[in-house]
Amino acid sequence: MQFDLFYEIALPPQPGRSEVQAYSDVLAEIELADRLGYGCAWLVEHHFMRGYSHSSKPELVLAALSQRTRDIRLGHAVVPLPLHHPVHVAERIATLDILTGGRLEVGIGRGFSPREYATFGAEMEHSRELVEESLDILHLSFGRSPVTYAGKHYRLEMLDIVPHIVQQPHPPLWTAAVSPETYPWAAERGLGVLAGPFKPWLMVKHDIGKYRAAWRGAAAPRIGMTVGVLCLKDRKHAHELAQPAFTWFYRELFKTTLPVLEKLYPSYEQIHEIGRFRQLMKLGIDFGLADAAGLTVVGDPAECIAKLRKYADAGVTNLLCAFGAGAVESGVARESLELFAREVMPAFANSKASMTESRA
Repeated sequence: MQFDLFYEIALPPQPGRSEVQAYSDVLAEIELADRLGYGCAWLVEHHFMRGYSHSSKPELVLAALSQRTRDIRLGHAVVPLPLHHPVHVAERIATLDILTGGRLEVGIGRGFSPREYATFGAEMEHSRELVEESLDILHLSFGRSPVTYAGKHYRLEMLDIVPHIVQQPHPPLWTAAVSPETYPWAAERGLGVLAGPFKPWLMVKHDIGKYRAAWRGAAAPRIGMTVGVLCLKDRKHAHELAQPAFTWFYRELFKTTLPVLEKLYPSYEQIHEIGRFRQLMKLGIDFGLADAAGLTVVGDPAECIAKLRKYADAGVTNLLCAFGAGAVESGVARESLELFAREVMPAFANSKASMTESRA
């Protein structure tokens, strides 16, 4: 199981950082992670989510990181395709692949924010169609020939989409996976899946089983799971710091999903499978509930190793670790990054070589 990083670029009330400091901390932590041997650093794209996520243009951060890191892969998780013209997305991907020297990973998805859809002029009911057409155009853009495409939403005529990607046949492609039906679709399209942290681990584990059963690719399936992580030498101290940090993070996260759970938006009906948890969310999700649901890994190295086994046993290939979720001081996050790399990652090192070979 490979260990990656996951960043929302959060700006909670505590520890009271400015936006400038938050960005500086993220860059410094990923530079450290590069030296420590982490696999990939993933940055999200969200809009209008004050506090929870100030990562609205992750491609610019990834471009900066491409010049400040050497080995760590850099992931965009995810590009909400319905909000962008696919030609712009193709140009962005190729440019980043060049700048990173072929270290780019690309996640795509529908997005889930009604406000984002309304602001950018997209219809939620067309989200699946837009993703399908955009994905088709992306695959065409990976060639070096002019692109012609005729779909319901997009029509292209002999476009020279430049620049060209470095990785062949293309950068590894992933999809955000929340609703159960996404998993067999991702397997059919040969996409890796990025699960969590929207619903309890037991539900995700069931979805992963469906994905693995449906996989027909020549390479091994790629399964990512996002969790909040805090690993410190002092187990008690780790839990004391994690309690307010992850309570804030998961409350903010689920607050952003409640509009979709409360209203039956067209083409988002399957997300209502987690609707039965919305009453718990309204009452106040906290660290204890998130931890019991398998959405956090907190403790000393031994406790963290024990908690991580279930993900590895279920076939998770990439664990996307949100170290402190941006809600602890960066010094604590860096301490956790170092301890985790030194004492936790070696326990799962045997599968790292096979993970590298399975990239597609």
